[in-house]
Amino acid sequence: MRHGTKCHHDETTALKKTLNISVWECRISQLFYDGHQQLAVNLASAVKAHPACPPSDRLLKVLKLGLKSEEEETGESTFKSEYITPGAGIDLEFETDVQTISPEAALYETCYVTAHKSPCRVGAFHPSGQLIATGSEDTSIKILDVERMLAKNATPPEVIAQETPQQAMENHPVIRTLYDHNGEITCLDFHPHHQILASGSKDFSVRFFEYSKPSVKKAYKSIQEAAEIRTLSFHPGGDFILVGANHPTLRLYDVNTFQCFVGRNPNDQHTAAVTCAKYSPNANLYTTCSKDGDIKIWDAVSGLCINTFRNAHDGEEVCSVQFTRNSKYILSSGKDSLVKLWELSTNRCLIVYTGAGTMGKQEHRAIACFNHTEDYVLFPDEKTTSLCCWDSRNAERQRLLSLGHNSLVRCINHSPTGPAFVSCSDDNRARFWYRKADSD
Repeated sequence: MRHGTKCHHDETTALKKTLNISVWECRISQLFYDGHQQLAVNLASAVKAHPACPPSDRLLKVLKLGLKSEEEETGESTFKSEYITPGAGIDLEFETDVQTISPEAALYETCYVTAHKSPCRVGAFHPSGQLIATGSEDTSIKILDVERMLAKNATPPEVIAQETPQQAMENHPVIRTLYDHNGEITCLDFHPHHQILASGSKDFSVRFFEYSKPSVKKAYKSIQEAAEIRTLSFHPGGDFILVGANHPTLRLYDVNTFQCFVGRNPNDQHTAAVTCAKYSPNANLYTTCSKDGDIKIWDAVSGLCINTFRNAHDGEEVCSVQFTRNSKYILSSGKDSLVKLWELSTNRCLIVYTGAGTMGKQEHRAIACFNHTEDYVLFPDEKTTSLCCWDSRNAERQRLLSLGHNSLVRCINHSPTGPAFVSCSDDNRARFWYRKADSD
């Protein structure tokens, strides 16, 4: 009996030791994955980790599973925002010489291509980076699973050929196809906490889809506007949504009651159609841009305009605006083929990213965005259908990436959590791009 007890004690001790090592390995791998290389090296040295711990987000995934299990048991959410973005992001106030930790766009590869029946006009990532929605002129919306796309890309063709119809359906990257609009899909945004996708269209409507249910094809709620919808942006808390139509006045809707609000001062509004609206990550502000050439900053509580960058792109239409993760800066793109970084504390343009418009001004609207770490700025060149990439801090041009599309690229959207982006083109296709870890 004593011998059995001793054996059990030894096994328990060994198990605890193994688990302890495993936890440290996960911590070190997560630090490497998040870009904190020196911290990871120091920790590995302190705990004498062996063998070496490769970059991995396993710890984050385990934490999410634990929190989800706890939430199911208690019925309470531990964290409202469960999606953690890697790296520190851009902050020119404190940075001097920053070593970029993420790959430039030229190193990405196409991992999956999906086709609509008409030009693909918009693509959007879920805050977790695990789903992508694409919208087309053919009025359809597709929702794609990122892990399935990567798995499909990694599976040999002969293995795919041997799949049963059931397996093919279970492994297919397109998990939902939604039809409920009567016009071109112009904008998409995922709810930050619930399995809801909002879509805007040229049919003057905003529709809300509960995509968690496989049988769902139609929206459970719609908002009818007086003009074509151009832009949507959910509040970070998920209770409100900004709606910009082919009209100078921005709308704010309560997602629960669908009550509509507009700014109480008519002079605050744009003088031409709103082209893009985005909330700041801290939810204190939102920003809009317009065909009138201006960028406006709004107080998200009072709804009052607190600043305007007039003629932000030399009087040309401003196509897109986006806050940085720390809510200190705004990235904008315009039909002058320039991308600009604006500092809110000093109300000035800090950096201009040049060289995208080799033939001058753009004819069509295009979106600029950051990569997941905000080390790079991405913007499609209209004439060459290539992707321009700059170092976000010094505006140094990186290598061009040929996007492989046969027509205009209208939309580029980068994953918020990993080295992936989607490109949407008038050739009817959306391409999913990814930087494979083993392609060094």
